[in-house]
Amino acid sequence: MLMCNEGVIEGERRHGEVEMEFAHANRVATMGRLSASIAHEVSQPIAAAVANAYAALRFLAADPPDLVEARLALGRIVKDGRRASDVIGRIHDLVKKAPPRQEGVAINAAVLDALGVTRGEVAKNGVAVKTQLAEHLPIIQGDRVQLEQVILNLIVNAVEAMSGTGEGPRDLQITTAKCGANSVLVAVRDSGPGMSSASLDRAFEAFYTTKSGGLGMGLSICRSIIDAHGGRLWASANTPHGAIFQFILPVDPGRGS
Repeated sequence: MLMCNEGVIEGERRHGEVEMEFAHANRVATMGRLSASIAHEVSQPIAAAVANAYAALRFLAADPPDLVEARLALGRIVKDGRRASDVIGRIHDLVKKAPPRQEGVAINAAVLDALGVTRGEVAKNGVAVKTQLAEHLPIIQGDRVQLEQVILNLIVNAVEAMSGTGEGPRDLQITTAKCGANSVLVAVRDSGPGMSSASLDRAFEAFYTTKSGGLGMGLSICRSIIDAHGGRLWASANTPHGAIFQFILPVDPGRGS
């Protein structure tokens, strides 16, 4: 009996390792899909820093040197450098292989970080983004990188769904809200073609996908992450068209929602 128990424990451990491997592979694949967007996000502050460096040189070369304007230009260079470093840091956090960690997560900040990574992709596809982020939301206890991964996947899926549409608006709306006394709600709405009832029912099944080149693991991993945080993730139809993906997270991961 002891050997049987040991086999069960080993099987559970291996299952957890496989889930972590899939989650890491999904993050890397998502970053690959967003490579152009990431390059855009990094190149903007670098270009601004170069422009400010030339400006500072001009101010210093003036007769007499304009030290006030030169100092301001140098300050802008520092700000632009930090912005580029922040983008790279977020990408590094998302793609590195690290065990889950428990920390305080401000869900609005996680949403804004995910939007920052996808800004170039959103603009390239002509998507209009609207956010309604509730104030004074409680802090979630969980893994910030994993939760950002969920939000990132939902945004990318919404943009891809709308990129195939012809006429009509391409609207992406992200909202956060307090849900009850001890939970927060995040909703990602798009104005794409939507999903059939059958697809909505199977959206979170492993290896189920409606994309020709998709693996069907993204949403399955997202649900696993939300489940591990004691929450719930589901999909429904948007009105008049499109889809809504929503998840609830408890403030205390030991409680259900």
